[in-house]
Amino acid sequence: LAYLGARLRRTPPRFVVTCARGSSDHAAVYGKYLIETTLGRAVASLGPSVASVYNTRSLDLRDSLFIAISQSGQSPDLLRMTEAARAGGAVVLGFINDESSPLSALCDVRVPLSAGPEHSVAATKSYLLSGLAFLQLVAYWSDSAELHDAARRFPDALEAASKLDWWPALASLKDASSLYVVGRGSGLGAALEMALKLKETCRLHAEAFSSAEVLHGPLGLVRPGFPVLALGQEDNAAQGMRSVVQRMVELGANVHATLPVPGAQPLPTLPDLPSVLAPLCQVQSFYFAVHQLATARGLDPDAPAHLRKVTETV
Repeated sequence: LAYLGARLRRTPPRFVVTCARGSSDHAAVYGKYLIETTLGRAVASLGPSVASVYNTRSLDLRDSLFIAISQSGQSPDLLRMTEAARAGGAVVLGFINDESSPLSALCDVRVPLSAGPEHSVAATKSYLLSGLAFLQLVAYWSDSAELHDAARRFPDALEAASKLDWWPALASLKDASSLYVVGRGSGLGAALEMALKLKETCRLHAEAFSSAEVLHGPLGLVRPGFPVLALGQEDNAAQGMRSVVQRMVELGANVHATLPVPGAQPLPTLPDLPSVLAPLCQVQSFYFAVHQLATARGLDPDAPAHLRKVTETV
């Protein structure tokens, strides 16, 4: 990462492209905001089907950085898209848990996630370590002392976050049929990740939205008692998030929020935490409670219905 950071400072890419699915793609959303707000480089997400289904082989990715994120590194569509990125002139960076995978062989630079075997279907360790990989990448690329310090604090912060009890909040979802998970900025990836885990482990229809996008239509579903998990971090997005949460509270929603808002029930968070770590730590606290919700709903969180550990899509 230090080598890559120095290389990117010498020859900055025109833009950055990410390619991933599921939890890995949610980590890429976190990374997108870090790169765009810290380095001023536009970040776009490419759908792997562009190469695997539509057979597009003429993407002009010259002078770009292409980041592939995967636990298994085996999905055929991701491999095809990475091959197309190399042919299009991109520098290919991989955040991959399985270092022996086919995807690893296609990368110019590989960053092993080192999560070890993940025995449950729902990816957890690899998601958090993908987020850390993005944080470290941006720290080395920008040479930011603040971000380097945040990365050093991450292990202790993650340990502390695992001891925060989100179960009382999630227990209220035992009989729920649907809910919103709302975030913004670097917290949007966390909202997407939580919504996915609620779907796959709890069979609960959870929709993730930006707190800005939820005002463009989805707010129409909010009614008295409607459950909402509202995520936020103390950065430039915090005030807007508080305003949206306040509006949902006024509509009678049952809101649990990480930011203090009158009428919303607080979700425990760590004090004095760098804002870039808050989304990852909130996901960690959530992980330690969501399995309890699955069990309370009569489900095995380690064996979600209709899913396999390695998802191979074309």
